[in-house]
Amino acid sequence: MRIDVVQGPNLNLLGARQPEHYGAATLDAIHAAMRRLAEELSTAEDCVELTFFQSNHEGELIDRLQAMASEVDAFILNAAGYTHTSVALRDALIASGRPAVEVHLSNVHAREPFRHRSLLADVAKGSIVGLGARGYLLALRALVEELRGVQLLS
Repeated sequence: MRIDVVQGPNLNLLGARQPEHYGAATLDAIHAAMRRLAEELSTAEDCVELTFFQSNHEGELIDRLQAMASEVDAFILNAAGYTHTSVALRDALIASGRPAVEVHLSNVHAREPFRHRSLLADVAKGSIVGLGARGYLLALRALVEELRGVQLLS
């Protein structure tokens, strides 16, 4: 199974930008942790493959969702500031036809009021906010279980 991790604006600055909100981990460190978890979750029959993309440009994020929709089984998406403003990104996610988990490092609901509204939340499979880098690992685990049809509770 293939999952594309799509990172929005300013996430290339992780580790240096506002660590009180976003933590000290760099984007490379988060991706390395995700690769390790993907290896752990892989089986002989079902390898978990990750691809990664980051852009500060809305159109490039939209192009990525469109281009990868036929290549992957799901997305993990941190649209950063575009979460609150981009109808076009929302439309691209819907058009992909792929499940997605929205991730935010900080608790957007405990921050400025404009961050409380996500244009992606209702079209994503789920949203993980405020758990720092751990949120990406939880999103990966959840998508793998979802794609494998794992039922935790009946």
